Amino acid sequence: MSIDGWRGLAATLVVLFVAALLLLFLGRISEVVVLLFIAAILAVYLSAVTDLLVRRLRLRRALALTLAIVLTLAGAVGIGWLILPPLVLQVQDLVAALPRYAQELEGIMARWAARYPVLEGTVLGAEGGGAVQTLIDDATNFVRGSLLPYITAGGKLAVELVSVLAMAIYMARNPREYREGMISLVPPRYRHVARTTMADLGETIHTWIWAQLFAMLVLGALTAIGLWVLQVPYALAFGVFTGVVAIVPFFGTITSTILPALLILTISSWPHAVAVLGLGIGVHLVEANVVAPLIFEERVSLPPVLTILSVLVMAYVLGVLGLLVAVPTLASFMVVTRHILYGEIYGEQDVFGAPSAVLVQTTGERKVITVGDTAPSG
Repeated sequence: MSIDGWRGLAATLVVLFVAALLLLFLGRISEVVVLLFIAAILAVYLSAVTDLLVRRLRLRRALALTLAIVLTLAGAVGIGWLILPPLVLQVQDLVAALPRYAQELEGIMARWAARYPVLEGTVLGAEGGGAVQTLIDDATNFVRGSLLPYITAGGKLAVELVSVLAMAIYMARNPREYREGMISLVPPRYRHVARTTMADLGETIHTWIWAQLFAMLVLGALTAIGLWVLQVPYALAFGVFTGVVAIVPFFGTITSTILPALLILTISSWPHAVAVLGLGIGVHLVEANVVAPLIFEERVSLPPVLTILSVLVMAYVLGVLGLLVAVPTLASFMVVTRHILYGEIYGEQDVFGAPSAVLVQTTGERKVITVGDTAPSG
């Protein structure tokens, strides 16, 4: 092998070694990385509201950011003031009655197994007794195991919460400074790629935030109203639960649809339970086929298998916290992959059905840069 060949091999080994060290380091500080990512998501939201106030009210950015924070807090407090008291009462009643409902559901399952011998060897039979309580215990242990380190470490939780809010506010106050700072770390010849990637990342996260908030509101409201019309107990609690778990694709949908139907099955008739199940399916179909297409605009288009896989991986690595950031993490990964791997290395465009052009703010003008095009690197 020539000297140049040995040098190339040595350079490759050094790069791989540094990359391995970097991955090991990121694995050790994964919790900090997630907190930074959450701060970035919150900064995108605050920045979007701030930009809107700057355009509409002609305010200075610092004042607009302060107003955005005040409006967000006022909205959260107002919603909490309206629904929190009855919600707390319903949740307390539901938790207290949960063992009784679990026993009644176990009895129904046992009767099914006695009526249909083919079910005797399954979890519905006598040998699988306690399946419902086991599922409840497993879910409770998962949530408790994920949140217990944060709950018991009150000081740490407070520090991390304040840190996330502070980082989000600083990034939202001057997003260009941090964006250009990250771009400056990239070699000049590739800065146009970094700039288009950063712009697409910002637009993607911005779209996901507003779409997710609106979807959660629609799902929660429609579910609560529908369950109230169907005279299902704890309608408000189930409605809020449906809205909250909507942040977890597929798994949240299935859980929020089945739980009210199982509850009503223990206290009412089959047709009533089927109607509740149909309501859950109908509400989610409306959200998936009417609400989501209107607000996502095909920008956050994620393959279902990868979405499920990301939820499983993030839940395994980070617990409940991983469920909250699984989708935006996957969306960000897909954006980076589309621009760098497919757009620059492979020279392909329009991958995964995503738009191939993004708006990039340059000095004094708005310029459309298509993936793969060469743009000024300043």
